Amino acid sequence: MPTENKTPRWMKTVLQAAGIYNLFWGAWVVLFPNHFFDLVGLPRPNYATIWQSVGMIVGVYGLGYYIAAYDPVRHYPIVLVGFLGKLFGPIGLAMYAAQGLLPWAFGWVNLTNDVIWLVPFAWILYHAFRQSQAPPTDDTLPLAEALSGSKTQQGDNLTELSHRGPVLLVALRHFGCTFCKETLADLKAQLPLVRQKGITPVLVHMADEPTAAEYLNRYGLAHLSCISDPACVLYRSLGLRRAGFSQVFGWRSWVRGAAATVRGHWVGRLIGDGFQMPGAFLLHNGKVVQAFRHRHASDRVDYCEWTAAENAVNLSGR
Repeated sequence: MPTENKTPRWMKTVLQAAGIYNLFWGAWVVLFPNHFFDLVGLPRPNYATIWQSVGMIVGVYGLGYYIAAYDPVRHYPIVLVGFLGKLFGPIGLAMYAAQGLLPWAFGWVNLTNDVIWLVPFAWILYHAFRQSQAPPTDDTLPLAEALSGSKTQQGDNLTELSHRGPVLLVALRHFGCTFCKETLADLKAQLPLVRQKGITPVLVHMADEPTAAEYLNRYGLAHLSCISDPACVLYRSLGLRRAGFSQVFGWRSWVRGAAATVRGHWVGRLIGDGFQMPGAFLLHNGKVVQAFRHRHASDRVDYCEWTAAENAVNLSGR
């Protein structure tokens, strides 16, 4: 769901300013590693390369902030990571300075790199959270109209496909999501058994078709029928809302995310709405006969068991 028009201009300006500042600060430290120490009257470091490495990291953050400025709500993970760094930086300084391990003069770095950005970054995150709680827009299409108007790359619409036989419609989270990648791996493993039941799998995603094909090819799923829905029109018609903050960042997501990462499903770049919730639907004769709407982004579906005939009941999550 586009968020650009709902974001105050000042938020984009703040992130652009933070990006430019970080890039210049990082370049300053890399090119002139001793200059800061000379300015505040501290001894020059014995290992200037470590300080230069800090400059490189700060510069990379600047690039991230500038990218996030194009759509602060959609790119809230970048802002969140930056906010946490700006929060923990002064805390770390206070701890080590109190123990005499760092001079208080380092506070000048925290003042300009961290403290002055805390409030605007926090407000941007709050704005993103409020957007995630916004009710669905009133342009939601009736389900029958959305199904008939949603076409795969082969030109078939969902209503036509479901009249030929059962359709397993899997609405994905954005392709950079750990749990989306886990879902694709699960589908690859379970696809033969699903097809043995005469069920046709169809994926719904928020990317353009070339990008989707690139991601799906990594999981051997590029041959599947797909529907590109970047505006999330079909998602809304299926009753899939944008997540609350806890549905994406709650403890379940952290635990499950860690397990999924260990299995190789790393977090990637955000492609689509990071708050859009996923789901699975069994379609037949133009109707939804079974639905699984995720309560948490980390929910996992056993598609073989879920599509079994004895379980053909309307589910809203588990």
